[in-house]
Amino acid sequence: METSAWDTVPAPRVEMLNSPVLVLNRSYLPIHVTSAKRAFSLLYQGLARVVDAEHRTFGFEEWIVLPVVDAHDGIGTSRGPVRLPRVVLLTVFDRIPRRHVRFSRSNVMVRDGHTCQYCGARPARSEMNLDHVVPRAHGGRSTWENVVASCIECNRTKGGRTPEQAGLRLHRPPARPRWTPLSSLPSARYEEWRVYLRIVDGSRG
Repeated sequence: METSAWDTVPAPRVEMLNSPVLVLNRSYLPIHVTSAKRAFSLLYQGLARVVDAEHRTFGFEEWIVLPVVDAHDGIGTSRGPVRLPRVVLLTVFDRIPRRHVRFSRSNVMVRDGHTCQYCGARPARSEMNLDHVVPRAHGGRSTWENVVASCIECNRTKGGRTPEQAGLRLHRPPARPRWTPLSSLPSARYEEWRVYLRIVDGSRG
């Protein structure tokens, strides 16, 4: 954020700037989650306002002078302790959240519960890959219906073959998820999130 109070945050507290912040569009609909550091940057640039538990909104200068009641909810800066925001409202963004999740590695992992769809193992993230059920060499495409989470061992065993050819069996056929972009988040991560995530919860099915 250019040169500001955030450039002098003590190293032990820097990780607090990575804490999640719920982002709302101008219609108060949740659209994604960002880090506290990014949220402060948006506030500083006037692109967002903090929304507190009572649904009041605050600009950057208004927010940083509020008292920090709980030390776990604040971060020390050269301008003194500042509250960490939990929810921010974008001031120039009206897009409605997508009905379906964007196809990506991380979202495939969420859909599959970070579990290998062949053997059922749940290894460390570094030991997981994406696998094309119908290999690309056989015309398989990178789509929700043809890509699954796979451990490295099963991925190696399968190689460029279909599951049947490799003697493997899918736990369930891959499909496009019907949940919304925030459906994988715990609804009660923070109390301030609850009222906004109810909108998302109501759209699941």
